Amino acid sequence: MKVVVELAGEELWLLAEKAIYWPRRHTLLIADAHFGKAAAYRKLGQPVPTGTTQTNIDVLNRLMRRYPCTEVIFLGDFLHAPESHALNTLAAIGAWREAHADVSMRLIRGNHDRRAGDPPEALKIEVVAEPWLVGPFALQHEPQPHATHHVLAGHVHPTFRLRGKGRQSVRAPCFCLGPRISLLPAFGAFTGGMNVSPAPGTRLYLVADEGVWPLTHD
Repeated sequence: MKVVVELAGEELWLLAEKAIYWPRRHTLLIADAHFGKAAAYRKLGQPVPTGTTQTNIDVLNRLMRRYPCTEVIFLGDFLHAPESHALNTLAAIGAWREAHADVSMRLIRGNHDRRAGDPPEALKIEVVAEPWLVGPFALQHEPQPHATHHVLAGHVHPTFRLRGKGRQSVRAPCFCLGPRISLLPAFGAFTGGMNVSPAPGTRLYLVADEGVWPLTHD
């Protein structure tokens, strides 16, 4: 399921897979994949889930089959840590990249990328500094305002907590679309989140039950 929105004069599709598709440019926008995060934790002796890299890749493959893609742009934090350069992790990512060799890929360098190091050159992912200006958007990792362009960013891992009766509550990832800065939820299967509250002029879209649900309206 997707929700179609207009932002800065452009049509964007908010996807239940926690990504944005830009149909006019045939571009997929991904924030905070954090490939290899579980491998980094296991290196520290922490009991964490296995298979999260393949889960991320499976979702990417599904999206790239469903939507015509000439470009994938990662809004920072592609790899989680130096330990994410584990052989199995890079082999899985490499096989995925080879399967989509005709698709241009770009990474806006984020804070975890600076620590983890850039993806191996063999992956043919162009790495650039923020902001990367495309159309009306400043593509960034950090959600800092831009003087002339609407910011699309990650980093925050936005979530929203719905409250029911008594102490019942549930927290889910969300898209947070503001007047000048809009946030994508973290794409990665093994990531945390930070609760956000809707400010005036902000639209929130909750990702839950394989769908995208508007929480606030203009």
